[in-house]
Amino acid sequence: MSYKQRVLLVNKFYYPRGGDCIQMMGVERLLRQHGHEVAVFSMQYPENNPTEYSRYFPEKVDFSGGVKARLAAAARIFGYGGVKEQFEKLLRDFTPDVVHLHNIHSYISPVVAEIAKKHKIPVVWTLHDYKPACPAYSCLSGGKPCEKCFSDKTNVLRYRCMKASMAASIMAYLEAEVWNIKRLCRSTDTFICPSRFMRQAMIRAGIPSDKLEVLNNFINETEDAPMLQSIVPGEKREEYYCYVGRLSEEKGVSTLIKAAAMLPYKIKIIGTGPLYDYLIKKYQTPNIEFLGFQEHAETLRLLSKARFSVMPSECYENNPLGVIESLCVGTPVVGSDIGGIPELINKTNGKLFTPFHPDSLRQTIEAVHNDTRFDYAKIAEEAQIRFSSGTYYKKIIEIYDRK
Repeated sequence: MSYKQRVLLVNKFYYPRGGDCIQMMGVERLLRQHGHEVAVFSMQYPENNPTEYSRYFPEKVDFSGGVKARLAAAARIFGYGGVKEQFEKLLRDFTPDVVHLHNIHSYISPVVAEIAKKHKIPVVWTLHDYKPACPAYSCLSGGKPCEKCFSDKTNVLRYRCMKASMAASIMAYLEAEVWNIKRLCRSTDTFICPSRFMRQAMIRAGIPSDKLEVLNNFINETEDAPMLQSIVPGEKREEYYCYVGRLSEEKGVSTLIKAAAMLPYKIKIIGTGPLYDYLIKKYQTPNIEFLGFQEHAETLRLLSKARFSVMPSECYENNPLGVIESLCVGTPVVGSDIGGIPELINKTNGKLFTPFHPDSLRQTIEAVHNDTRFDYAKIAEEAQIRFSSGTYYKKIIEIYDRK
């Protein structure tokens, strides 16, 4: 029996707060299922999953609190505020073979990578956003895709990209200067990019290509097995299509609503966000139904009954779970031709449209709605193989084994 590495996973949250957290906890479960000893390093939150390693977690920080709280949060950005001491203790007690970082900027900071390297422990880092290249994370400026900071980080100040605030943008700029790409590369053996698009973006930003690996996100077959196994070949779908995700401008929701309003087809919109109240007041009609937040199982059920789903993003999506889950339940996807979305969609499982253009989206929705050739069972089968935990596990172990 081959040796199973001891793995230390690091993420700023240890509860299902977002896609990065869900993926990290999925990696934890997957490694444990394969016999690895796994420790976790995160921040103290009452919502955290129970773990014996919580005694090592530094206190949470609050960037929106009072002056004292914000000063403590600012210190954490640069690696202070208890992170070093607590991480050193965990390294000493757990003695990992590899440290696998996830979403750590600002709340934990890349100081943990430097500490691990000091102890000669390999560091692998899954990038869930564009933070090493873009101080504001999103590669958006004025609501449009932007790469100006790839070559000059002062652009975050010029355009006030962080929350449209000069103060927040100054902090983002300082963070980018302190944790610059050369410094990050010295302490990280391999950066994992969930999409080819992200890998190319990181190369443009200055990370050497030999430090970058592409590894798609994966689905949790154990949790989602009942739904994933429920696809019946030739099963008739219900007469609606759906959107699952955050209701915000960068997700292309306004473009979607404009297109949907021009069509007679029913759409179910699942999710909440800053545009929710505005959209529901202005656009709630018999054909446009806002369902708000839904539990994961119910979301998958709704996806599995839909004719197709829509991913209308106007930002650099990485490897969106919304597309992956839709395909895994056999539901074709209408997706915007931007970021990592085109890597997931082909002529047998959906269709692409031009982002920012409601009429392009309208035409594509009509085309997919009228296309009766989609094989739902085949779409599900192919996606469940491509995004299986087994596929992910084989590749991540190959990456861990590189010393």
